[in-house]
Amino acid sequence: MIPSGGSVRPAAPSGRRPDAPALVLVAHGSRDPRALTTVRALMTRVRGLRPEVPVRLGHIELTEPLLPATLAALGGAPAVLVPLLLGRGHHTGRDIPAAAAAARARTRTAAPLGPHPLLAEALHARLLEAGWPPAADDAFRRTSAVVLAAAGSRHPGAADDARRTARLLAGRLGVPVVPAYASAAAPDVPTAVGALTARGRHRVAIASYLTAPGRFAARCAVAGSWIVSAPLGAHEAMARLVLHRYDESLATPWTSAA
Repeated sequence: MIPSGGSVRPAAPSGRRPDAPALVLVAHGSRDPRALTTVRALMTRVRGLRPEVPVRLGHIELTEPLLPATLAALGGAPAVLVPLLLGRGHHTGRDIPAAAAAARARTRTAAPLGPHPLLAEALHARLLEAGWPPAADDAFRRTSAVVLAAAGSRHPGAADDARRTARLLAGRLGVPVVPAYASAAAPDVPTAVGALTARGRHRVAIASYLTAPGRFAARCAVAGSWIVSAPLGAHEAMARLVLHRYDESLATPWTSAA
């Protein structure tokens, strides 16, 4: 059972276990070199929390190492693929399962990171870093709001996932949180900012619901809002969530037929 506050703590380190299935972080990939730097920083956090687990990285596209090459290097060893994706979409539904099915490695694919209370924790922390007041009063809350700026997807479950995260963040902040998208779905971020402003919400913050810097993050940052938070990146809550998804996938015994 996950506590309502999202405080999921990974198990205490016990030294490298040769039988621990590898944790393969599956990142999207980006032409922006900061994205790879960010994912590597997250890998470092994950390894620090669970040093007994071998952690690998594979990308869906654009950046090496690509996921098929990472899986090939594992041979027939077991691995859990943890998508660094914040909700359901084409990549979680088709691309990652296809790569796993084609690999010799015995794999399980974890759920995408979102929605989850730990994401709301990381989003809140990034907003505080950007200038959101740590102790907002009633007057502030009546005139403020947040746009949850996501990448966007045509997958029918993606919008539901974003709305659930928006509700989790709204519960923390006490203000309206409206999902909006950089591509593929409506409303876009400037439209959402404008709609909230028209309703008297004169301080509209953008919470970057993205894992790393890149094209979508840059697009959201120029939407004319009050403050814009950084992508979730290597926040400590993200590392804990990665390990939570890994542990979920290992909740049933691993057999030779897994």
